[in-house]
Parts: sequence; structure tokens; C-alpha cells
Amino acid sequence: MTPAEAAERFGWRRVLAFGAHPDDLDFGAAATVAALIRAGVEVTYCVMTDGDAGGFDADTHDTIIERRHQEQRDAAAHLGVQQVEFMGERDGYLEPNHRVRSQVVALMRRHRPDVVIGMHPERDWTRLQRSHPDHLAAGEAVVRASYPAVENAFAYPELLEQGLEPFHLRWLLLFGGPQQHQNLLLDVTGSEQDKLTALRHHLSQHPDVSRMEDFVLGSMADLHRGARARSAPGAPVQPDVEASQGSVRYAEAFHLVEVNAADTISGF
Repeated sequence: MTPAEAAERFGWRRVLAFGAHPDDLDFGAAATVAALIRAGVEVTYCVMTDGDAGGFDADTHDTIIERRHQEQRDAAAHLGVQQVEFMGERDGYLEPNHRVRSQVVALMRRHRPDVVIGMHPERDWTRLQRSHPDHLAAGEAVVRASYPAVENAFAYPELLEQGLEPFHLRWLLLFGGPQQHQNLLLDVTGSEQDKLTALRHHLSQHPDVSRMEDFVLGSMADLHRGARARSAPGAPVQPDVEASQGSVRYAEAFHLVEVNAADTISGF
């Protein structure tokens, strides 16, 4: 299944995407985002921390926030993302507390997306770097906001005073979690170079750009090649990605969660 096919199947016309740091969304979902935007889907980015603990150059670290904001704006612009929001939390200190969650709920109610892309709140022990504490906190804040707060008029009543009415979110699309939770692989072949171009904008974070690019391309190719092997009976991933003859194809993996289905009863 391609991102365009997923958008058609699941009714995604408006996407709100949350990342813990500048570059997280580009590592996790940039190829999918690029393909969705080409299919006419509107995507907004929200970056929860300023990335102020990132970078490698002590001599210029006093300007790291401004640099990382601009890097993210430039990367998003390449993909076609029209709007980037920054929550301004401190890098390394993000917590899924009520102050943060109320901001997430406010953004969800303001943008009223069909699907929220976010980081997975569960730790991946096979590659711990995916599970930076801020990543887990960002994922937990988004999941907690998605139910019940975003649809409960009595949660964060100050938001009602701002005209931000509750609504029922249909879908969550989470990345960076354990493999056993991956239940949607999207064929992003043709958008892999968009992902690399977006990541190249985050130069403050890449002391070895070539190694980063090789890793990203290799990981996406491995996901595509491994799709059929992991789709045996009882395995978590279904064969959404077709095998390819004679060419390298690429995929991004997600945990798709239906928050509100036709038979859902919300009792808070």
C-alpha cells in the first residue's frame, strides 16, 4: 500500500504530525509525508522541543535553537509542509504532563486532523536510540491527548474559552516503536530522495552525512524486503508491500491505531 492509497482507504485529508525534536519527523515519516502531500493531503508539523541540546559545535551552540528551527522549516518546505509549529519545550526535559498535553489538545482541536502522526510511546530495545526519553514522552503526550482529552468538553476547560471545541480523532499513526507493533508498512518508493533531502537540511545534527544517508536508505530497503517474511501466519505485519523484481524499493513502518471506529463507545 502506498501513502496515497492509505489516504484514500482511511479518509486522510488533513494530517497533524508531532515530533519531539527538529528532524524526528523527517527521520520517521518524511517519505510518507512527501507522498501524502503529492496526493493532495494537507500536513502540519508540530515540534515539541527546541532541540537545544543537539549539535556538536560548542562555539556556535548559543544559536542552536534558531538554527534548528530554520533547519526544520527548510526541511518541511522541501516536502511541501505549509506550516510548522514549535511548542518550545526544553530538549531533554520533555514530560507528558498536563501543561504539555493541554498544548497538544489545543493543536489537535485547532487543526482537527483526520490522522495524527506521532512517536511511539513504547521503548524499542533493539535500537535504543529510537527511544530517546523525549521521544517516549512525546508519544505518551500525544496518545493521552488523543483520548479522552481532545473529545471531552470538560478536559482543559480553558480551551473552550478560546473557542477550541472538542472533536473525535479517528486515527493515530505512530512511528519508532517496537517491531511487533508495526501493522502498516507503506511503500514510499519514489519519495526516498525527498526524505534524504529533508534530512540534509538538519546539518547541525549530522557529523557524517554519507553514513546517515546509507543507514536511512538501507533501513527503508530492509523494511520493504522484509515485509513478506514478516507476514507469515501469526506475524504482526500484513503483506501491504508487494515484492519487486530487479529494483530496490523502500518502505516506512507505522503502528496504525483506530481511536474512534463506528462501534466505539466513549465513556471517558
